[in-house]
Amino acid sequence: MKFELKVMSDSEAVSLITIDAISAEDAKQQVKLKGLIPLSVKHRSEHSLSAGKSKGGFQLLLFSHELLQLLKAGLSLVEAMETLREKEQRAGVKLLLDDVTNSLFEGLPLSAALAKNVNQFNPLYVAMVKSSEKTGDLVDALRRYIDYQVQVNLVRKKIISASIYPAILLMVGGMVIMFLMLYVVPKFSVIYEGRGTNLPLLSQWLLAWGGMLAEHSLKVLIGFIVILVAMIYGFTRPSIRQYLMSKILLVPMLGEKMKVYQLARFYRTAGMLLKGGIPVMTVLDMVSGLLRSDLSQQLALARNDIKEGLPLSIAMEKHHLTTPVAVRMMRVGEKSGQMGQMMENIGDFYEDEISRWVDWFTKLFEPILMALIGLIVGVVVVLMYMPIFDLAGSIQ
Repeated sequence: MKFELKVMSDSEAVSLITIDAISAEDAKQQVKLKGLIPLSVKHRSEHSLSAGKSKGGFQLLLFSHELLQLLKAGLSLVEAMETLREKEQRAGVKLLLDDVTNSLFEGLPLSAALAKNVNQFNPLYVAMVKSSEKTGDLVDALRRYIDYQVQVNLVRKKIISASIYPAILLMVGGMVIMFLMLYVVPKFSVIYEGRGTNLPLLSQWLLAWGGMLAEHSLKVLIGFIVILVAMIYGFTRPSIRQYLMSKILLVPMLGEKMKVYQLARFYRTAGMLLKGGIPVMTVLDMVSGLLRSDLSQQLALARNDIKEGLPLSIAMEKHHLTTPVAVRMMRVGEKSGQMGQMMENIGDFYEDEISRWVDWFTKLFEPILMALIGLIVGVVVVLMYMPIFDLAGSIQ
């Protein structure tokens, strides 16, 4: 079993490490033998799949790039690991590299050394390295992983960067509206307090709201904070996020694009693993974690059909895990025997499509959002000043 431990070194640096042990007590004993002080220990599942940045400050992509450059320069694997360990300044990462290097000195292959630290080296990465050990092309495997991760990060960064400006608009617009409703409107409600029903109906509603806020400002502030904390807590719960995601997927265009995005990542990851020589059934098991629950269940059904002899393209099409373009490209891959490359091509095709759609949606959504926020602010301001306009008209 694998255990994740928070440990403290002699220099009082705290870090996370993952080790194999038969029990929590055995894990603590192993840590003590390394001269570390165990602070906490917990059992860790071995079946998670992640291709991104690992925990504890360790960057898997950077590690792969540096290891690739050292191997290309002619250093042996052990020499390369020693070099990376010696240059590292962070205590936690240095302990990790020290553990991997010691495992290599003990005669373990690199994949087994990495598998001892599943918290930093995910199953996808370990499987890729293990496959390369059979063919002796670790350099090519590292290059494939770097290319894969760079492409995945490019799409993710594009989506995130496209979301920043609308998020800022919403935040600033929300703050302006809150300032008007929580501070300015209550002030105006005091000024117009004596006019009563002579005010326009909408102005009466707005000023009544302002008067209520002025009278119960502390309760309103507490209620707002409670709602904000509840929303933040809710978004951290997987069940609530899954529920919200299920509702978002009901939106016709948005739901379809999110499905295409997940399938593009699925195809790219599967293609990288297939090119590394990993059997297709093993690949499908590994990449199922990249899909949301309903698609993962469909993949399990497709896997059973493939196991019974059905071609990959037919099985995937049968369970709605393809698009017309993907089906045709997979059929070409089956005929040519280059399914790994073809799946990567499918991933490229749909990642380009997603990037174009994100650009189009951002250009459409941003002006609509600005107009909506401006309309709300304008309506509030006009309703506040409407009694003044009426008063000016009556004086004339």
